Amino acid sequence: MAKRTGGLSFYKRKKKISYKMVHEVISWILSVFITIFLGTALVMLFGMKISVVGVSMEPIIEAEQSVLIDRFSYVLGKPKTGHVVIFFPNGNENSYYYTKRVVAVPGDRVKIQNGRLYINDEPSEVCTAYISEPGIAENEITLGINEYFLIGDNPSESEDSRSSGIGPVPLSDIKGHVWFKMPQGGRKMGFVR
Repeated sequence: MAKRTGGLSFYKRKKKISYKMVHEVISWILSVFITIFLGTALVMLFGMKISVVGVSMEPIIEAEQSVLIDRFSYVLGKPKTGHVVIFFPNGNENSYYYTKRVVAVPGDRVKIQNGRLYINDEPSEVCTAYISEPGIAENEITLGINEYFLIGDNPSESEDSRSSGIGPVPLSDIKGHVWFKMPQGGRKMGFVR
């Protein structure tokens, strides 16, 4: 009788684990661990995590919400209008970090009139909130080289560049760019714009 080849077979074949498959799985797992390690190392070396003090950045960032800071980007570049930054007021490293938004950059002319912020005689698109206290910006200020004008997103509760005690902030006092807010206590996490 001829042996049948093909058709149904109820015998289970043992699957062979190939060297190629094991190598691929181990390579993938190793790649994931290396990526996590490098990401953590880069954040630890060039970034930091702080808690925001006060309500000056609400509703974008709430009081005591933790944020991640990119300390490296301003080594290669400079703050741009709209960036949220941290700085020491008057370079005082014994103070806590202030968190504010860049509304004007070097060379810009800043003035607050009738509750509205004007940059180079145009209404600001970055800061549209009503500003009841113009402070030193009641009279036009021209920012010098490496000077930035910073205002909180909640200007009625913010001590910022409008205050004569702070004024325009030099680049050397700006310590980093806020790029991510952490979730905690029902607060939303996400990238900071």
